Amino acid sequence: MNGDFIGSEAIVITGEVIGVVIVSKKYAVVAENLVKTYGETRALDGLSLEVEEGTVLGVLGPNGAGKTTTVRILATLLTPDSGHASVAGIDVVKDPQKVRELIGLSGQYAAVDETLTGWDNLVMFGRLYHLNVKGAKERATQLLEQFSLTDAARRPIKTYSGGMRRRLDLAASLIIKPKVLFLDEPTTGLDPRGRLEMWEVIDELVKGGVTLLLTTQYLEEADQLADEIAVIDHGRVIARGTSDSLKKEVGGERLEVTVEQSKVAETAKLLSELTQSKAHIEEGLHRISVVAHGGSARLIEAVRALDAAQISPLDIGLKRPSLDDVFMSLTGHVAEEILTEEEGGKKKGKKDKRGNRK
Repeated sequence: MNGDFIGSEAIVITGEVIGVVIVSKKYAVVAENLVKTYGETRALDGLSLEVEEGTVLGVLGPNGAGKTTTVRILATLLTPDSGHASVAGIDVVKDPQKVRELIGLSGQYAAVDETLTGWDNLVMFGRLYHLNVKGAKERATQLLEQFSLTDAARRPIKTYSGGMRRRLDLAASLIIKPKVLFLDEPTTGLDPRGRLEMWEVIDELVKGGVTLLLTTQYLEEADQLADEIAVIDHGRVIARGTSDSLKKEVGGERLEVTVEQSKVAETAKLLSELTQSKAHIEEGLHRISVVAHGGSARLIEAVRALDAAQISPLDIGLKRPSLDDVFMSLTGHVAEEILTEEEGGKKKGKKDKRGNRK
């Protein structure tokens, strides 16, 4: 695939085909059957994906699924063992320098010098991108204003909050006004406010026409930002579609009820009959969950049915699909944290839920 796709769609009105429209899609990013191994660890196992020009693809998966390895190959920082990848129609292995002239990259951790000011960092990046001194200073000023960092421009980075560092790192990736932007878990480690601020910044970039590949562990983040979502696990794309289509894979909202241990079996039977769906029981927590088509109306019905059966729930509520729900539906296992990728694949280990290495 060279980055272009041409197909056809029939126009149908009341069952009658009245014409055919030629549909042309131009892909800014293409990956085909990528394989990458680190010793005995197969980080990518035939991964394929495409990103249509001017759109956002969210790549969703747990730690170690292959997200970072994919980004590093597409950004020319790693060479695949086999397979093919191109950005803007340019082969990432055969012509990496040309690819670098067209892309921006923001990794999981802010790649800025803490001893320098925000202004100095951006000017330095501008010079590294071969802008002249005047051009680097002008671009630094523009980006600091765009990312609401003007007031902090002359402060050392070590005084910045996590959200401010991430915004500055993203600003640095936009020095050359890239056609394609890779964001590898851009909100990792941010508090809810910082995450929302980053979402606003990213949304503005997309409105400006940038093609974006975004990796994340958060379904809500992909839901907020992506036109389509690719779910990967063990180095392969296991599902792809819109946020709504993925939610349908796990049956939409779920009703969760926690009861006394003695009431678990009775409650599971009641809820299963009420919703006409299989009840999932978490024995240790005495919690029962079922698919809840109808949302809040179904919740009210459940409360009434439990009351009629003289069952007093310890907790009851509706739950939207989570990353674990998606993975449980698609793979049969939760999105457990597995061996993670590191620089060059030389370091391996597990991380806890906060991202700290054990």
